[in-house]
Amino acid sequence: MADRITYVGLDVHKDSIVVAVAAGGLRGEVREYGRIANTPTALDRLLRKLGGDGMRLRFCYEAGPCGYGIQRRLSTGGHECVVVAPSLIPKRAGDRVKTDRRDAASLAKLHRAGELTAVWVPDARHEAMRDLVRARLDAVHALRRARQQLSGFLLRYGCHYGRPAWTRLHRRWLAGLKFEQAVHHIVLEDYIAAVEAAEARRNRLTAQIVSRFANPRQLMAYLGLVPSEHSSGASVKRGGLTKAGNSAARRLLIEAAWTYRFPARVSRELLLRQEEQPKPIREIAWKAQLRLCTRYRKLARGGKPANVVTAAIARELAGFIWAIARRVPPTAG
Repeated sequence: MADRITYVGLDVHKDSIVVAVAAGGLRGEVREYGRIANTPTALDRLLRKLGGDGMRLRFCYEAGPCGYGIQRRLSTGGHECVVVAPSLIPKRAGDRVKTDRRDAASLAKLHRAGELTAVWVPDARHEAMRDLVRARLDAVHALRRARQQLSGFLLRYGCHYGRPAWTRLHRRWLAGLKFEQAVHHIVLEDYIAAVEAAEARRNRLTAQIVSRFANPRQLMAYLGLVPSEHSSGASVKRGGLTKAGNSAARRLLIEAAWTYRFPARVSRELLLRQEEQPKPIREIAWKAQLRLCTRYRKLARGGKPANVVTAAIARELAGFIWAIARRVPPTAG
């Protein structure tokens, strides 16, 4: 039965795919098939040529910037296809020759030997959410760059604010700056407009992400802040956090949860950050402070380990974030 299986290694690029084929069996022939275009038509033609006479095809290729389109197309056609982790591909010591043909042949041979480690392939909906998260991360980086460029411009001309920046008071201070050269006012306005556009983009994408979750429990699960579970019949066993989903967001929530070991209060810096927020959002934020500070001390007094207490607070904090995000309807564009 193994002889009726052909293992196909694909070295995938933007415009082309280099194909190598390994026959079934431990000592089956490994040969180069050639280079084909990276198009659905070329891929279908490859399937017809290799899959004749009832031959079973098992494909593999490295995870990379070309995504999972090939895997989904092959799987839809009834063929097995795995996407492998490049960092976990076995390498020979001293092998310093790397070409597309050698890579494809190596993938086919290692796939036949069962020595490749597959990565999890998300479905289209999950991948769309990933793209939305990536877009928001890009927006955060763009906002940081825009703010740094504005700060650098002000620093060159000795303009120092000396207080928490990017608040309403800071915006008023920016509006009142005077320069000797009229061109510098144009530059200042352009930098301010870039910061405001970046902030609007970040806020718009943030609202879009949170609006995808129908209830706070879905957001908690997406962030990996719910306990793992192994239950069977009447036996229920819960373990540590699943740690699924977005690790960066989970880490930020865990770090934020540590602050709730202090009594609830609104500092001057926090008050400045909240001044542009609507009253319902400020009320939810204060309710979160009261609830989470009390909850932290109660769990700590109960003898719970500090990391367990922090994880529980981070999970509830995600629920309050969901509640605030629902108050901010996503805007078009």
